[in-house]
This record gives sequence, C-alpha cells and structure tokens, in this order.
Amino acid sequence: MSTKNHRPAVGLALLLGIFSTLGPFTIDMYLPAFPEIADRFGTSASLVQLSLTACLLGLGIGQLVMGSLSDVRGRRGPLLIAMIGYAAASFACALSPHISLLIAFRFIQGFAASAGIVISRAIARDLYNGRELTKFFSMLMLVGNLGPLAAPVVGSGVLALTSWVGVFLALGILGLYLLAMTQWRLKETLPPERRVPADIGQQLRNFASLLRNRQFAGYMLAQGVMIAGVFAYVSGTPFIYQHMYGVSPTVFALLFGSNGISLIIGSQIVGRMSRRFSERSLLLFGLWLAGAASLAVLAAAITHGPLFTLVVPLFCFVASIGITSTAAFTLAMESQGHMAGSAAALLGVIPFLLGSAVSPLVGIAGEDTAVPLGLIILATSAIALLAYFGLAGKPSGSKPQDAPPSSESCTTAAH
Repeated sequence: MSTKNHRPAVGLALLLGIFSTLGPFTIDMYLPAFPEIADRFGTSASLVQLSLTACLLGLGIGQLVMGSLSDVRGRRGPLLIAMIGYAAASFACALSPHISLLIAFRFIQGFAASAGIVISRAIARDLYNGRELTKFFSMLMLVGNLGPLAAPVVGSGVLALTSWVGVFLALGILGLYLLAMTQWRLKETLPPERRVPADIGQQLRNFASLLRNRQFAGYMLAQGVMIAGVFAYVSGTPFIYQHMYGVSPTVFALLFGSNGISLIIGSQIVGRMSRRFSERSLLLFGLWLAGAASLAVLAAAITHGPLFTLVVPLFCFVASIGITSTAAFTLAMESQGHMAGSAAALLGVIPFLLGSAVSPLVGIAGEDTAVPLGLIILATSAIALLAYFGLAGKPSGSKPQDAPPSSESCTTAAH
C-alpha cells in the first residue's frame, strides 16, 4: 500500500472494524445482567440463556443471507437496511414486556449484526488483493479483536449507571451511529457489472461451488476448526481457572484479557511479516504453533501443573488463532472477488457451527479437570493441519478471478 493511501486505509479499517465488533458487543455486553433480566421477567436462567442462543443463531444464519445478498445488491444497500434493523431490534429488546419477545428480538438483533461482520470483510476484498489484502485485513482484525476485550468492560460500565435496559439502549445508539456512517462515509465498493444474478438457486450453487473448491475449503476448515478451539477455551477456562486453581474473578479477568491481547498480537504478526513471508508460510507457522501449544496444555492438564504451565501455552494457542485466521481468510478470499460476500459468509458461519458443537464437550468430564480442554484444542489443531495439507495442497498458481483494484480505488470507500 502506498504512503499516499495509508491514511485512508487506516480510517477505512477503523470504520469496518467497528462494524465487525457488532458481534462481540451484541453477545457480551448484556451477560452480566442475566440475573437482573431473570428477576425482571420472573423467569428461569435457562430462558434468559436462550436469548443468547437466539442471538448466536441469528449471527450464524444472518451471515449466509447477508453475504449472498451483498453479492447481488452491492455492499452499501444491505448494510443500510441491516443497521436500521439492528437499531430497531436493540430498542425493541429494551422495551420487551416478556422474555419470549426478548428472545425473538435477540434473534433479529443477531441477524442484523451479522451484516456488519460479513459485509465488512467483503468490502475489504473488493478493494484489496494479495498482500495488500493481508495487510488491510490485519488492521481490520486489530480493531475487530478489541470487541471481545471492550464489550464486557463497556457492559459493566453501563450496568453500573443503569439497568439491563440501558445496555440495549446503548446498542441501539451504536446501531444508529453505524447507520449514519454507512450513509455518509461509506461508498459502494461492488459495481453493478461485478454483481451476481438475483437467483436463490444460483446462490446455493455459489455455496456449492465454493465448497467444491479444494483450496477454499481447506483454508475455510483450517480457520473454522481453529476458531472452534477458541470456543472451547472460552467455555472451559472460567471453570478451570476459578474452580481448579482458585483464582479470583479479578485475576481471571486479567488472564482472560491477556489472551485477548495475544489474539491481537497474532493478527498483527501476519500484517507485519507479509512482505517477508508468504501467507501460506505464515498460516503453516500458526498451525504448528497451535499444535505445540495444545500439546503443552494437555501435558499441564494431565500432570495438574502450576497455573503458569497452563496460562503460557494458552497464550500461545490464542496467538496462533490470530495468525491462522488472518492468513487463512486472506488466502480463501483472494480468488473469490465475484463471490466475496458468499465466501465471507461461509468463512464467518463455519466457526459458529463448529464452535457450538465443540463448546459443550469441554465440561464432559466435570469441572475439576482440564484434560478435555487439552484434548479438544489438540484435536482442532490436528484437524486444521489435515485440512491444510489434505485440501489446500500446493498453490495452483492461477490468477485471481478479479484483477486487484487500482490504488486510487482504495480511497473511494471512505471520505
């Protein structure tokens, strides 16, 4: 990326990164308010948790729908509609008179939030290619990865000043802000001649075509399986750190936050090193790092070693996710210019599907052992390596289907 275009690229990465944080903010901000919500509606904890399940389901399904729609209608129109829906659903959640309505509105909220995730990635592919895409996506990941760190803190701050209703009002205001940014700061990046026909059958064939593409499928599975390992880490460490090692909630928050920082470090390694090493080399390094770290986690779990013997390899494992997800996304998207929305949708939904299957397995042996966590992340690392070697194979040497955009076009997405 030329120096001339460096400033606009950073600004665009910041804007698109905010869109990509909609998922973490929508999921995490209201979690501390679960008991209050249960008291407010006089309902069980399981029904309140169902509102989270509905949101995750909306995030997963929405990426498939919104990604395909953006390939047909362009990026800006669907994003505008989604932000209107997101703001409306957030305010509706705040005004819900019954838990069943809250659950329904949470699904809509998650569905609309998915547009921010999938379309922001498609816009990145519209504007950049090759190593420029890698560098830009690493900036996008830097902003996006701040979401899981900031959302619980922001949610706690809001709850300190108001009730759970205030959390959803704040999310509604965020939706209105992003609606304004889409209207006045974001330009269309997919011209009509590069769009695909408005045909549901064709959209399904696009998905099938992507899944039959061995290299795309290999990179998709490598990324998706590795991120599924993060779901296992997220669901398992609260019990492992606090029940097994007796750390306080404050210490747990610090440990959890440090691994969020490692995720950012990993994604930035790819951006910094992309000029010296190919994306495939960086992806392979991340996969081997994940395998070594997961072996160390399993060894610490079996021997019930000191806390640091678990914390250090988990830090490295999460850093490897930052490396592999950034590199694998770039490689998977690079030759999918005409189907960038559909490709980004598959890359976004697969981790949700795999993660939902993996997460419950962490507690299969109870709360007093970390062995299932070690086994699961070791298995995800091994499967990701198999997907890379078995499907991605050697570089085909074929050129991307769409030529890289000119450097001037990179400035047209944001004023």
